Amino acid sequence: MPHLHKRSIVILDFGGQYAHLIGNRVRRLGFFSEIRDADTEAHLLKEAAGIILSGGPQSVYDTGSPQADTSIFALGIPILGLCYGHQWIAHALGGKVEPGKTKEYGSTYITLEENAGELFQGLPKEFTVWMSHGDEVTKLPSGFFRTVSSPDCAIAAMEHTQKKIFATQFHLEVTHTQHGQEILDRFVKLCNPAPWSIGNYAKHIEEQMKKEVGDRNVFMLVSGGVDSTVAFTLLNKVLGANRVQGLLVDTGLMRKNEVRDVASAFQKLKIENLHIVDAGEEFFKNLEGVCDPEEKRKIIGQTFLDVQQHVSGDLGLDTSDWLLGQGTIYPDTIETGGTKHAEQIKTHHNRIPAIEKLIEQGLILEPLKDLYKDEVRTLGEELGLPHNLVWRHPFPGPGLGVRILCAKEESLLPNENAISVQSDRYTFRVLPIKSVGVQGDGRTYRHALAIFMKKTFSDLRSLHGLATAIPNSYPEINRVVVCTSHSTPVDFSFTPTTITKELVTLLQEANAIVTAEIDEAKLGETIWQFPVVLLPLGAKAGARSIVLRPVESQEAMTANAAQLPVNVLQHITRKLLGLPGIDMVFIDVTNKPPATIEWE
Repeated sequence: MPHLHKRSIVILDFGGQYAHLIGNRVRRLGFFSEIRDADTEAHLLKEAAGIILSGGPQSVYDTGSPQADTSIFALGIPILGLCYGHQWIAHALGGKVEPGKTKEYGSTYITLEENAGELFQGLPKEFTVWMSHGDEVTKLPSGFFRTVSSPDCAIAAMEHTQKKIFATQFHLEVTHTQHGQEILDRFVKLCNPAPWSIGNYAKHIEEQMKKEVGDRNVFMLVSGGVDSTVAFTLLNKVLGANRVQGLLVDTGLMRKNEVRDVASAFQKLKIENLHIVDAGEEFFKNLEGVCDPEEKRKIIGQTFLDVQQHVSGDLGLDTSDWLLGQGTIYPDTIETGGTKHAEQIKTHHNRIPAIEKLIEQGLILEPLKDLYKDEVRTLGEELGLPHNLVWRHPFPGPGLGVRILCAKEESLLPNENAISVQSDRYTFRVLPIKSVGVQGDGRTYRHALAIFMKKTFSDLRSLHGLATAIPNSYPEINRVVVCTSHSTPVDFSFTPTTITKELVTLLQEANAIVTAEIDEAKLGETIWQFPVVLLPLGAKAGARSIVLRPVESQEAMTANAAQLPVNVLQHITRKLLGLPGIDMVFIDVTNKPPATIEWE
């Protein structure tokens, strides 16, 4: 175990998705942070300035659930528990934790008590926070008092003033919690930690890269997205072009004209050590007949690796002298269950078993693996990359392969009539397919609920709240979409679907339409990412639907569904309906959580 830095803020990781996000937020405040396993022995933490207990996917009262060393309470160090950490403090010190009557996933408002405690002094009486939990504290431990409540959680925060122990059920670290950074800042500053600056992090990465690479060279997989672009540029700067070979694999699953545009961008940067190979036929062959989203991701990841290996042979490279470079960033690892207690949300193509084995053997170089998207962009601009390249919308490594939902048969919700969300303004139907979600730090694979507005495009803003309330109340649902092409429900016609070149071409055209409209409206940087998803269902036999998924985010760990201007949404809908075989259009209005950004 690495030696603890003196006066650092230590995050004990219970397996929550946001553990590294907490560390990132602390560093943004200008103080050093580091992450340790939840069960780190207390005596190893005695030189820390403060301890933060992260969230996690389990229940504190379950056998085998992660536990910290209770001796940390005797260190005399300020402690802050978040979500699972909040519950663990109560559980460990004699309070009570039970399943909540209502699960809370997403935005909710809280109310401060008259004595709101040290962290909340001077803040508004009510404000909005980000929740992601199923359990709640129902009895305070001795010496604690309640500081905050929410409509569905009586003890949403608590404090032990004398011992400087604080805890909140909500996540301070996500951008969607109002005053969250201010509250976190108050806790961190009372700890008096060591200072830290993100400005010197690029130098740290360069030194680490040189140490890991040694005398070897690096074969870098380049997708054209900001992560691999920054990593490839950094490698060229630090090691030199003679020690780096870039490979851009045309999978056949990329956006329209993607390969041409990426090649042109690197030419303008005078980076010429990039080899391009057309492997589309190999990817389509390997994906033939495959429907399961996890299997698709693993096949795509393995095919990337296979292509890299035979290209290495074609180029005459001695693989014993080379490392494989990837533009992996932190969300890729945590969503694949990259921390000790984390649940898997989805397997990223750069975290398939073969890659994990190479990582264990020390044959993978990932210079950006501890960074978030916003930090990668900052680093890219420091490297001199053009603004438009650094700020391109993120695009998944598996490409359109995970934006075409595949299924051999429809998936019906047995108890659809049990969902009661009718209104005089809209009706609903449950889509006969499932998509990936994230609720309570765990992965879900559940249905989407489609809203049909009786007056199309009217008052879409109000439905964003509904998209949080419905998954909180109905566990069978993890996202809500609004139909922009129909005002009344239809009987969906399902078409068995797997990846084909024809469907990829169709989705490429749909994506190009959306991109052009967003650029025309100058929304490219307001919207952080804009997946365009093809569904295997429509209003008529053989037809399909498009789902628009615009989101606002900073680091991909959480996201708000972006609200498009009505005229832009109308233009996009009309043009998409002009594509052959497309007869329905939806817009996804669900935040993350409870839905992921991508549908698979």
